[in-house]
Amino acid sequence: MDATMKPRNTGDVEKVVAWAAAEDQPLEIIGQGSKRTLGRPVQAAHVLDLSGLTGVESYEPAELVLTVKAGTPIAEVEKLVDDNGQELSFEPMDFGPLLGVTPAQGTIGGVLAANLSGPRRIKAGAARDHVLGMEAVSGRGEIFNSGGKVVKNVTGYDLPRALCGAYGTLAVATTVTLKVNPKPETSATFVLSGLDDDDGIKALCQAMGSSAEVSGAAHLPAGVNGGSSSTVLRLEGFSTSVDYRFKTLQALLGTYGTPSRLEASETGALWQTIRDVKPYAGGETPVWRLSVAPTAGPQLVASLREAFELQAYYDWSGGLVWLSCLDGSLHEAETRAAVDAVGGGHATLVRADASQRSNVPVFHPQPAPLAALSRRLKEQFDPKGILNPGKMVSGV
Repeated sequence: MDATMKPRNTGDVEKVVAWAAAEDQPLEIIGQGSKRTLGRPVQAAHVLDLSGLTGVESYEPAELVLTVKAGTPIAEVEKLVDDNGQELSFEPMDFGPLLGVTPAQGTIGGVLAANLSGPRRIKAGAARDHVLGMEAVSGRGEIFNSGGKVVKNVTGYDLPRALCGAYGTLAVATTVTLKVNPKPETSATFVLSGLDDDDGIKALCQAMGSSAEVSGAAHLPAGVNGGSSSTVLRLEGFSTSVDYRFKTLQALLGTYGTPSRLEASETGALWQTIRDVKPYAGGETPVWRLSVAPTAGPQLVASLREAFELQAYYDWSGGLVWLSCLDGSLHEAETRAAVDAVGGGHATLVRADASQRSNVPVFHPQPAPLAALSRRLKEQFDPKGILNPGKMVSGV
């Protein structure tokens, strides 16, 4: 009989996973279930629900360190640090709007399992770069700890990096320790209007190579967010510094036109829209997340426009392309071929129905040596293959 098991602590998780390993019973690992349709449909009859593992174990604002249970809603974590004048600098995106579920329902464990990072990744790094330590239960039913609770900790293997982005297929995280950072005093957005994709990305790349310390760089073609195209650059910090760096961008990018400026409140709304892929929210068309070299983005999109009708916009200075297939077809072969043609990268199918996600590789196929390494890692952490089987690769 199908069962949902809701542990209260790490010991409960250990018991459930040990039972599942002994009985060869695959488990689907969820928090609040907000990202359940990310990846392939999981091939499991039983659900391990971590939403009961909530709460802050310790928070030391002066030390910039937070330890929290994996099932804690990310919205609660962000409010806690915000109330203390701090932030999660990797700016985790909320997949709720895109996947058609209630916004702000994700957990900190789910964020790390998917290694979710927002526009600030170009400056602050990915989610995995902010994990100091982790307690988890392997697919063998064994509790292990890695890392610690200080920023300068180099003990043992950096296992959290392996677990971040593994979508719960290697181990079940129960507690995580994160590095937090002071929240900037203010923010503003430098906006250039009316640029085509090529000029927009050129402007972004010039800005990223300057001393302006940009913390967000995106290009929204005409129609993506209403009206004409917008090439936007976010500046954060002390108000005098933001003003100075805005003038630096004015001098650097003057040939692209006269910029406009969004102040803090408008800046926050705009970058949340970009982060959470809100231009494609509420729809059912397939959505791809394409990662390529920043300068290759416009060429990639232009080649795909010749094959099918699409809408796309660019984040991470052009290196991250969010693409919606407007005709409802996946166009998997064309999309991955186009990624290879511009020098390689990754094409991940983010939104599609269950049958579509079952019939194509959702994640970009790995080269044979890397795939073999991934299999060996899976065999070491989860030899029975009971954790989220099939979530990332069919049959694994």
